Amino acid sequence: MPLPLFILRRVIEAIPLLLFISIISFIMLKLAPIDPLAYLKANPAISQATIAAEAERLGLNKPPVLQYFIWLNNLLHGDLGISTTGGSVFILLITRAANTLLLSVLSVIFTWLIAIPAGVYAAVNRNKWIDKLFNILSAIGMSMPTFLLALILLMFAVHSHLLPIGGLTSPDFFDRNIFGQILDLSAHLMIPVTVLTFVGLAEIQRQMRGSLLDVLRAEYVRTARAKGLPENTVIYKHALRNAINPLITLLGFEFASLLSGAALTETVLAYPGLGRLTLEGVLTKDINLVMASLMLGAMMLIAGNLLADILLKLTDPRIALE
Repeated sequence: MPLPLFILRRVIEAIPLLLFISIISFIMLKLAPIDPLAYLKANPAISQATIAAEAERLGLNKPPVLQYFIWLNNLLHGDLGISTTGGSVFILLITRAANTLLLSVLSVIFTWLIAIPAGVYAAVNRNKWIDKLFNILSAIGMSMPTFLLALILLMFAVHSHLLPIGGLTSPDFFDRNIFGQILDLSAHLMIPVTVLTFVGLAEIQRQMRGSLLDVLRAEYVRTARAKGLPENTVIYKHALRNAINPLITLLGFEFASLLSGAALTETVLAYPGLGRLTLEGVLTKDINLVMASLMLGAMMLIAGNLLADILLKLTDPRIALE
């Protein structure tokens, strides 16, 4: 199937899937035993008329089915609605999504730049001390909870005073010159990027090692070696090209989780990202905010899977797009 036609078909197939996800998400939110106006009702200084006006503004006084179709109609017209805090959901998402995207992209870049060479080196030096060291580090990375590593680095920052804690920038960020702003931003990103990179390294490195070991046992690799080709040519020109295919699928999932994979880290480190914002929206039953976040995550997942399929086709022409 031609690539443009394949992309068009996948986009069309995604429409009913997104509709189904939106219905399930809306039902789950409505069933949650949380009152989005609880903070107003708990304040005796706020009158019932004010609470009723707020319910009217947010559309909470309408039947749930009607609420969903109002939300869907607004979404189709590009209106994400108003948050219970009074701000525009679109503005909140854009601001926080940019912060999360910055954090996630940096983490993915560092993870892959370290994990791919480490996996190749471990496979080439199988059962040697460096391979065993990488296996130990991978086991630690896969078994250590993200929040625990974040807390350890957070305590280190508190006691050492070497790195800032929480937030994305310092209060005097805009008073600094460009170089000072870059340094300040880098210092605030150091801990969250380190946490996500270390945790992500384990899976990618082990996958790269295992995939390359499988390829190195293949007949064509033995043939290439028998012809007297240099070992580096055998590994990096012939074996690595085929061993990389399973990791391209993982790259698609990495892309899908760019806006959702850092939620726990953002919460522990008080990072102003989309994951933390969505969690706060769930706790306050901010329907417009949570629905917009969930739909954005679903679209990222679909786009990530599509990206993985396209990259697989480009790297291996034998794969058919169906």
